[in-house]
Amino acid sequence: MESAAAQETRGAEAPRPAEPPPSPAEPPAAPRARPRLVFRTQLAHGSPTGKIEGFTNVRELYAKIAEAFGIAPTEILFCTLNSHKVDMQKLLGGQIGLEDFIFAHVRGETKEVEVTKTEDALGLTITDNGAGYAFIKRIKEGSIINRVQAVCVGDSIEAINDHSIVGCRHYEVAKMLRELPKSQPFTLRLVQPKRAFDMIGQRSRGSKCPTEAKMASGRETLRLRSGGAATVEEMPSEFEEEASRRVDDLLESYMGIRDPELAATMVDTSKKTRSVQEFAHRLDSVLGEFAFPDEFVVEVWAAIGEAREACG
Repeated sequence: MESAAAQETRGAEAPRPAEPPPSPAEPPAAPRARPRLVFRTQLAHGSPTGKIEGFTNVRELYAKIAEAFGIAPTEILFCTLNSHKVDMQKLLGGQIGLEDFIFAHVRGETKEVEVTKTEDALGLTITDNGAGYAFIKRIKEGSIINRVQAVCVGDSIEAINDHSIVGCRHYEVAKMLRELPKSQPFTLRLVQPKRAFDMIGQRSRGSKCPTEAKMASGRETLRLRSGGAATVEEMPSEFEEEASRRVDDLLESYMGIRDPELAATMVDTSKKTRSVQEFAHRLDSVLGEFAFPDEFVVEVWAAIGEAREACG
């Protein structure tokens, strides 16, 4: 008769061999290091060169420039790329070449002008700096405003009839000007950019200045966005540049504004659509605050299609 101990031993299962320890997990791939983007900057009327980095939109860019030069961000009216001149062709929009040199144009003298609206159109094209200031980008030759010598391209519009428009977008300012009654005078309060001759110390002629040099030679740009982080992208293709130019022209003719970044956003939106109806729906969801009229949307869609055909 087996003992209880023997029965227990015989009925017990043989011990399982110990499992080998798990091999250590491979470490996750290190995230791709984001390049450190450092841009050179000066005040357009003259200053030492500063360096800025770490911004994702225009407001942050202005704050960084202001910090570099010890001024308030609200002192900056607009920026140009690779030229210290008030050159609207060099105006900073939503993209900055990675080698671009940024010139900040700050507030100069304030002036008031009285204008009588004798025609429906004043002859102004308005844009804005994305940070609260609308300013004059173009003056049509032979127009009402062209006959007012005190009004210049680059002037920021601070008030209309003593009503402050600081903080308004360009399309809002253009609408206010369109709706002014004819045959009645109105007052514009303007702030002109500070000029080099306003300085106590001028740039010396012998100093090497990058103002007119072509600084940008790379094919990548930093794209600033009103919502979300800035991204490094390839330079726009031939089609994107041509389509954006045509859309910007339509913005000027329909709304009295020029905004290359808005035009580029509309072109980007068109790439995700197959019909003008779908395009209109997407524009409403992305840019609904502009309330684009239907005929404008149709013309934009056609212009983008024509640019695509022209560029093959």
